[in-house]
Amino acid sequence: MDTRATTTPQVLVDFITTVDGYASGEGWPGWWGLEGPEYLGWLAEQQESEKDFTTLMGANTYRLYASFAAAAASAGGGMSDREAVRERKRTGTRSMRTNGSLSLCRSLLAAGLVDRFRVVLFPVITGRTGHERIYDGYPDLGLALVESRTFDGNIQLLEYVPTLISGPPQARPT
Repeated sequence: MDTRATTTPQVLVDFITTVDGYASGEGWPGWWGLEGPEYLGWLAEQQESEKDFTTLMGANTYRLYASFAAAAASAGGGMSDREAVRERKRTGTRSMRTNGSLSLCRSLLAAGLVDRFRVVLFPVITGRTGHERIYDGYPDLGLALVESRTFDGNIQLLEYVPTLISGPPQARPT
């Protein structure tokens, strides 16, 4: 996502997930052992293009990545809450992205503060061994697809503009 052309800071929620919506699985390696050269190359490109983003972390992720969070905080990033994010979007100059932080992402989406919702979908189901169901407790969202890509023949990138919705559409008479 190129935010240099915009003047308003953007918020990007970024997840990697299994087909059944888990962020990790017991006994599974990172990226479920399915990362390939195309995906890793894209990650490197993203790290370079998003180096000017402020990284937002919830408390659990902050503690988990304490050394990373300390470096991000010294560069203007670190923990934040949705009111601080709202103010940074209004008055700031840097776009923001999440790093994990399922509850922070849930809060940002519920507050209508997310401009882009990006999911990298790995072709595996971890129903028995999966941990950290990503979408439980999230608000209902409509998602408008703005980008998609396939890496290494089987990993899907899906990028959406999210819109809060009040629930399923009413049944239409037939």
